[in-house]
Amino acid sequence: MAKTSSIISPKRLQKGTLGKIDRLLGRLAPMMTIIMFVSTMFGQFLLPSFRALIRQYTRNLIRFLYPYIEIKFHEFIGEGFNLKRNEAFAAIQTYLSVNSTRRAKRLTAEVVKSSQDPLMLDLDDSEEITDEFKGVKLWWAANKMANNQKIDRRFYTLTFHKRYRDLVTASYIQRVMEEGRAIATRNRQLKLFTNNSSSGWFAYRMKGWSHVVFEHPATFETLAMEPSKKEEIMNDLVKFKKGKEYYAKIGKAWKRGYLLYGPPGTGKSSMIAAMANFLNYDVYDLELTSVKDNTELRKLLIETTGKSIIVIEDIDCSLDLTGQRTKTTGKVGDEKAKQDTSINKKDKPEENKSSHVTLSGLLNFIDGLWSACGGERIIVFTTNFVDKLDPALIRRGRMDKHIELSYCCYEAFKVLAKNYLGVESHELFPEIEKLLGETNMTPADVAENLMPKSTDEGVETCLNNLIQAIKVAKEEAKKKAEKEAKRKEEKEAKKKAKEEAEMKAEKEESQLEAEKKQEEVDQKEMKSNGKSAEDTKDDGLIH
Repeated sequence: MAKTSSIISPKRLQKGTLGKIDRLLGRLAPMMTIIMFVSTMFGQFLLPSFRALIRQYTRNLIRFLYPYIEIKFHEFIGEGFNLKRNEAFAAIQTYLSVNSTRRAKRLTAEVVKSSQDPLMLDLDDSEEITDEFKGVKLWWAANKMANNQKIDRRFYTLTFHKRYRDLVTASYIQRVMEEGRAIATRNRQLKLFTNNSSSGWFAYRMKGWSHVVFEHPATFETLAMEPSKKEEIMNDLVKFKKGKEYYAKIGKAWKRGYLLYGPPGTGKSSMIAAMANFLNYDVYDLELTSVKDNTELRKLLIETTGKSIIVIEDIDCSLDLTGQRTKTTGKVGDEKAKQDTSINKKDKPEENKSSHVTLSGLLNFIDGLWSACGGERIIVFTTNFVDKLDPALIRRGRMDKHIELSYCCYEAFKVLAKNYLGVESHELFPEIEKLLGETNMTPADVAENLMPKSTDEGVETCLNNLIQAIKVAKEEAKKKAEKEAKRKEEKEAKKKAKEEAEMKAEKEESQLEAEKKQEEVDQKEMKSNGKSAEDTKDDGLIH
């Protein structure tokens, strides 16, 4: 660990701090001011070539009299739409938050929940602190400046004597970065990001994402799922997290896709939260309808960090990405395609106006060249209707692991009973096991019936409530099945009657056609017989 000392910068050296050199610099300061003033005045009357020469010698003299080097670390790097947060700035900020609390007099504080250091301190603007590394004294200063849009841009300035340049650039800065990252990992606070609308991207602070603290309590222990399936998913996640070298070896980007599908209420969102808490990853909740086009989608991907889960929930409803590869031929197909297009435009006018993200753009986002920018990312799609998705969107290599979250089984019920009621066994469990085997009920419905509604409700009351709810659901499912069977039977009867009517019509039509043909044959025969009789008669007269 570096040691902190009193707040002294090279610009405010006190007597005795650096010995004779410091006192000499203090005496030469007025002379430097005079030299700069004279050079400025003469510069306006001298030839450009001579003026450049004087300026060069002046800079050399200043460098000789001021033997310090300054390195700036800006919070953001790049310009315009390519602006992104500087990782070096974040690491330095974390490092100084630990090494600036003893002697600095002006600090900023941030409360960080769920970390070893709940109160994170940082240098206030224009505040300075000294650091020491292998006997060398260095100065850190927090600064900010306003750009053309009058928006403050923060940066840190590191100042040190030029004779220690190699030591600082080769060793010290590297050690600060490593220690800062280690502290950040130790005090990591999960965040939940959402993408901003394009209209909110302005000036240099144009950020595609805004965030809140991620505090979802779901874990794999509380997840209602079969233990074997749960263990399989956890092992897959651990394998991915430790697979940096393996992915590099096989030539693939360090990312993995998960497709979560199943009926509503089966725990898809809870699964994502459990994955984030298990891996200690941030979550980026991507709303596709707020993304203007494919270019903006790529920019959002670039702004995401490693150790993150990118989520697109209800992918089948986010945009009209289904059926885009379907080709129709012929007039009937063309007319149907035009009709479907007009219906989609009528039903979803706002989507077509606000977002132009295509299936191709989304595929490139998941598995294209840009997906390799950064690493240690998991991409998750959720859907209630997996059959609606384009096969290219969910093939292996894009969505590597398909996880079906289905209705509540007995093993999942036991997890919920332990979570909600604190019981692992009860005399009513066998009856519930039998009913769950006969009825489809989502984990969300089971959990709602297990939750006590008042302080008077105990374990047995809640279990009886669940039994009654399952029986009601079973009866409703039976009625629905009977109604569906009746509807299907009526449909089959109508279809059969229609087929019989069509067959009868075809038979009658065939019969009429046969009679018509027979009548034509008879008429031809009659005409032929009549002509033969006339010919015979004529022949008799001739002879």
